[in-house]
Amino acid sequence: MRTPHALLATTAALAAAVVAPPPTSAAAADPAAGTYYVQSATTGLNAADRSGAVEQHNPKGNEDHQQWTLRPSGSSYVLESADAAGSCLGRSGDQARTAACASADALWDIAPAAAGQYTLKAPGSDRYLTVAAKPSGANYPAQLAIGSAGDLASWYLTPVTPPTHPMPPAGLRTLDQVTFLTAHNAYANGVDGGFAPPFVNLVPNQVRGIDRQLADGVRGFMLDIHQTPDGAILCHNSCTLVSKPVALWVDLQRMVDFLKAHPDQFVTVFLEDYVDPGVLRGELARVSGLSDVLYRPDRTGVRQNGWPKLADLISANHRLLIFTDHSRSADEAAGLTRDSFGVMYQREWTVENYWSMGSGLGSSDWSCYSRWYDANTTIPLTHTEPGFRPLFVMNHFRDATIAPTARTDNTKLADRAQRFCQPAARAKPTFLAVDRYDLGDPASAVDTLNSYTYP
Repeated sequence: MRTPHALLATTAALAAAVVAPPPTSAAAADPAAGTYYVQSATTGLNAADRSGAVEQHNPKGNEDHQQWTLRPSGSSYVLESADAAGSCLGRSGDQARTAACASADALWDIAPAAAGQYTLKAPGSDRYLTVAAKPSGANYPAQLAIGSAGDLASWYLTPVTPPTHPMPPAGLRTLDQVTFLTAHNAYANGVDGGFAPPFVNLVPNQVRGIDRQLADGVRGFMLDIHQTPDGAILCHNSCTLVSKPVALWVDLQRMVDFLKAHPDQFVTVFLEDYVDPGVLRGELARVSGLSDVLYRPDRTGVRQNGWPKLADLISANHRLLIFTDHSRSADEAAGLTRDSFGVMYQREWTVENYWSMGSGLGSSDWSCYSRWYDANTTIPLTHTEPGFRPLFVMNHFRDATIAPTARTDNTKLADRAQRFCQPAARAKPTFLAVDRYDLGDPASAVDTLNSYTYP
């Protein structure tokens, strides 16, 4: 298999620790004519035509009637459905509906707002296209509304075919401009040790051990950890009935040893984390040399200034980044936060799409929407902050790992990334997470994404 080493490598002789300029938060320009997704800045979901009702749906590329062609109409604009000539995004009473493009109900005054967003206002009124208010204990309603100004009335016009730029030279690439091949459930490989009850072991997510994964160019590792009397152990769902399970510190030691032997490489670990913070801290303390390479974005101004150049991280020997999906609030209640010993809370530093594309056989769902969008949490894939854009974790796998399906899915990885997930997040994926990375050549998708930057 081709590996992305050349795309990820850089020399350690480059100048250290220069932080990249922050992303701009200037107001958007007047929109140009073209075909767009009309994307809520609140939810990250797209306006879609559903038999005349305009609803917000999970971003789904060129499927599901989500593309709208913007063009001027007098002093206003219309947004014509790319699938139904003459039918435009419009309104009827307090609801968003499709309308004949020639009607007054299809006209919008589109004005730039902060951070690349827009408002869509009915001409001569103070009524805007908006997401309906969220009922208590529920998601935002699908049906879009016509209502007052405010955060719910902020929209991105995301180009269906955005302009891209050539990738900067290796020494100038920021961390968020680079894409890394990532192994989903990297520990569940049937080589390094047990990871699940015997019947689950028959369909491992990977078939090569961690050392081989590193040698093959995998640079992101998704690991599930559970608490046992022996510490933080790598198991799927639970460690009951697992023979010869592997401790977290063992796999982390493999990665640290690899980084010592390859001083031009960078590795990221994602923990699906079911252990107490004190147990995790003790586990990390067993890893020889971990503190020498651990990267702490919370201590280097990333939130204020954006992600640094990869070359600078390598030069400073900040080459291992560890995330946890655990709750900060739960740790605060327990009196010990994981970031106090260098494990970053993932929801504060990344966005991530919902993990499942469907069962291991049969139909698939390529829609791309936030894993953290539910009744209790709304972190859209489009989430940004002044001076900071989260890294984008793109999941591309199914409920069960069936080899022929994984092979086919992995051949379509670049296509899904570019047509579905890039516009959904308005960003290029930083991590492409797959099952059976040895099938379907997903490294070629990494190569493709590492040839350009997304604006």
